[in-house]
Amino acid sequence: MTTLTASLSGTALGPYTHPHPEARPLPAFDHTQADDRELAALAAKGHEGAFRQLLSRYERPVFSLVYRMVRDRTLAEDLSQEAFIRAFNAIGSYDPKYKFSNWIFKIANNHTIDHLRKKKLNTVSIHGSPHAGTADEVQQTSVVVVSTDENPEERLEHKELGGEIEEAIGELRSEYRTVILLRHVEGYAYDEIAEIMDLPLGTVKTYLHRARGELKERLRHLA
Repeated sequence: MTTLTASLSGTALGPYTHPHPEARPLPAFDHTQADDRELAALAAKGHEGAFRQLLSRYERPVFSLVYRMVRDRTLAEDLSQEAFIRAFNAIGSYDPKYKFSNWIFKIANNHTIDHLRKKKLNTVSIHGSPHAGTADEVQQTSVVVVSTDENPEERLEHKELGGEIEEAIGELRSEYRTVILLRHVEGYAYDEIAEIMDLPLGTVKTYLHRARGELKERLRHLA
């Protein structure tokens, strides 16, 4: 994502990518071989290469999640950029006991939900990641699976069905919408969703149960 990368690599990340004046120069380090926890520790010390590697690893998945929630590319880029800035500002608070991916998703999710609540937007995309490069990737990141054996009429019916499902998901309260997307689009396990949303495991299961119930009710006419 050129826009987000360029923006974060320029003015947006400027204050957060310069080492502390008292920090000693680090020896040459291959950031691509480091795991997320190592990179986060280096980033907390102001190591620019660590910031950039984390950005490189997570800009696409973070943008994809936000894009599915707001269904607007420009808005998704803005919200993703803001989420990364928040994360990099708070990198020192990251607890390595947890997966970095869950931590950054949590920040992005919370920031997006806050925006949706303030603007009262009811938009969501279920048609796969905007960065899917192949038909298989589109299918894997979609809520509705499309068969390659469908004829044009069946594909049109399938698209219309997907639109109704998309609309129904968009009408869910933001917390329910998030658990549906994280579980059925992103494929996260229940405990990971609980970590991302900062909720008890039982609450996540309750939200999923209620969200599925609401979707079933809203889509009853399709049965």
